[in-house]
Order: sequence, then structure tokens, then C-alpha cells
Amino acid sequence: DVFTYLEDSEDQEKIINALSDKELREVLDELYLDDTVDIIEDMPANMVSRILRNTDASTRSQINQLLKYPEDSAGSIMTTEFVDLKETMTVEDALKRIRRTGPDKETINVCYVIDDWRHLIGVLSIRTLLLAEEDDIIGDIMERNYICVQTLDDQEETARALGKYDFLALPVVDTENRLVGIVTVDDAIDVLQ
Repeated sequence: DVFTYLEDSEDQEKIINALSDKELREVLDELYLDDTVDIIEDMPANMVSRILRNTDASTRSQINQLLKYPEDSAGSIMTTEFVDLKETMTVEDALKRIRRTGPDKETINVCYVIDDWRHLIGVLSIRTLLLAEEDDIIGDIMERNYICVQTLDDQEETARALGKYDFLALPVVDTENRLVGIVTVDDAIDVLQ
């Protein structure tokens, strides 16, 4: 937690240099993906390659994807660590999925409902989920009217939208309405500051 809040990338670089590869992997495993990307953006090339070398293939792929978005876009500040559900799941199945995958996600307050092609089709608050019957179907209790942003939308407008609607997170979709990430309120505050 402290590592992500260090203001000076030189301090982060000094710490990374002092860590063994094993220790660096442990630190990186504890960071949320969007925080890792923020750190990488401010590092020299040799440090970036060391960080990438110490992440698994899946994480490396996600980092590279996030680094491709323009610096001032919603895609550049989003995280890919969110809970997604299928509309055909029961509440019981959804809760099992949240328990299994939730500890590694940045937030579980809102879950995102997708179809088989990863198109965003609804959102569901954890409150609604907890108050539903176990055999209720997600597609029947989810909210089909939702607000989302696109990857190339301006990050300041995205941050203001979070504040305007008083959300803790906003889903981010690509041009084909496929869910690719979320922007959380903490990242929005960083943008506005």
C-alpha cells in the first residue's frame, strides 16, 4: 500500500533496485493492476523490463494492453480487476464466484453482467445480490439501465461522471460494448487532483 502512494518515482525505483526478484514478485502480486501500470509509466526502460520479467504472462499481457491507451483516456486509468457474472447464473452461483475471485479484485461492491461475447448487459450491486433468493436468476434481478464509459473517453470527464452519479466505480467498454475494465473512485480522485 505504501509503495503505491510514494509521490516520487525515484523513491520507487530505489526500492525496486533494493529488492531481490523474489521480493519484487511479492510486491507486484499485492498491487492492483492499474497501480502497477502507473508505476511502470514513470520508470526507465531497464526498470520496466525488470518489472515485466517478474510478472506472470497473463498480468504482463494485461499491463501491455493498458499501456496502449492514450494517457488522458479512461482506458489508461482503468483496472481489469472486477467481478463479472453471467445473466444465466443463479444468485447462489454468483455468490460462489464472488467468494472465489473477489479477494483479488479491486472492488466487489458492484458486479458487471456480461454475455458470452463479453458485452456488458447489466450491473448488479452486492446489496441486491445479498437480499435476493439463492435460486433467483441474475438476468432477472440485474439493472439493465447502466452508465458506462468507453476506453477512449477523456479521463477527466470519466472522473466527473463518477462524482455526478455518486458511483464507486464505472464500467469501461470498448467500441463494441465489450467490458474491458472499470474506473474506481480512487483513480478518479487522482485524475481530478
